[in-house]
This record gives sequence, structure tokens and C-alpha cells, in this order.
Amino acid sequence: MRLISILILICITAPVQSFSQIQLVESDYLLLEHRLFEESKSVVQNDQESDDPEFPTPRSVLFKSMIIPGWGQIENRQIWKVPIIYGMFVGVGVYAGYLNSQYQDYRAAYYNSNQGEDNDFRFGPTPERLQNVNQNQLQSVRDSYHNQRDFMFVVMGLAYGLNILDAYVYAHMRSFDVSDDLSARTMIGPAIIADGSPGLSLKVSLQKK
Repeated sequence: MRLISILILICITAPVQSFSQIQLVESDYLLLEHRLFEESKSVVQNDQESDDPEFPTPRSVLFKSMIIPGWGQIENRQIWKVPIIYGMFVGVGVYAGYLNSQYQDYRAAYYNSNQGEDNDFRFGPTPERLQNVNQNQLQSVRDSYHNQRDFMFVVMGLAYGLNILDAYVYAHMRSFDVSDDLSARTMIGPAIIADGSPGLSLKVSLQKK
């Protein structure tokens, strides 16, 4: 009878001890994996902090580009883009001024051609090159210049938005090192897989040589 009691006690305590041992093994693996991951993370951060220059935040670059076009590019250390931005603004502005001048000439010519002796020259005199031109042609060309001039205002707004977008996107992407001076660090360590059993994990991090 005593032998049977001992066997029953062993059968009851054995699963409990096995389960406790599995939990201890899992806990040890998790602690070791966490420690190795933190060490690798701290090494990569130290390398980045020692090698990467300090840059302003993307939000700061965004607001500066909104205030003064080209300011964000200067903050991103891309000064070579500033002449391109202002050249784009100047080009669009000059062309818009030309279209507006042509529009005003054709508007004045069309208006004067519809007036009689009571012409008040509301939009100015008719240019010499447009005298004796058909009214329908004057109206068609006037409307064409009017639409092109208004579209240039839209292009100017798009150029302003492109300046902001370029500075903001580069401010986000500048922390990614795409140079040839890169190396990969591989770390293999213990891990707990999906079914709770011990396994191995593989981590790869990029850093400068």
C-alpha cells in the first residue's frame, strides 16, 4: 500500500516539475534574447550618434520651407537646389507676365472693336498690330491668353508646394545611409518560437565600416 502511494505521488509531482523546468528554460531564453538585443541596439545607436551629423527635425524643415522657399533645402544642406527653385519661380512669373500683357492687349482691341463713336477706351487704345483684326479672332485669342495666364498661377502654386514637399521628404530620408561604405552585422541568439519551444533568432543590422 505504501508503495502504491509513493508511485501516485511521483506521478502527480513529475508533470509539475517538468512544467516548472520548461518555464524556467523559456524565461532564461527570453532574458538572454532581450539582453543580446539591447546590446546590439546600443552598439548601433552609438555608432550612429558618433558618425551622423545633427539635422533639424522634418517638421522644422517643413515650416521653414513654407515661410521662405529654399530655406528647408538650406537646412538639409542642399544649397544647390535653391537656384533651381528660384529659377523656376522666376521663369513661371516672367511667362505669366507675358501672357497677361498679351491678354490685356487683345482685351482692349476686342472691347474697342465693339464700341462706336462713344468709345471710352476703358482698357486702353488698340495696339497697332491688332487694328483691323476680326472680332471673333480677337475674342478667341483673348480667351486663350486669359486661360493660359490663370494656369500659370496654378503652376506657381504647384512649384511652391513642390519646394515644401522636396524639403520635407529629404528631411525624413537623410538618416538612411545609402553610401558604399556600409557593412552588415549579423547576430544569432536564442529565442522562443511559436509553440513555446527554444529556438534561434537571426538579426541583421547595417552600419558604417
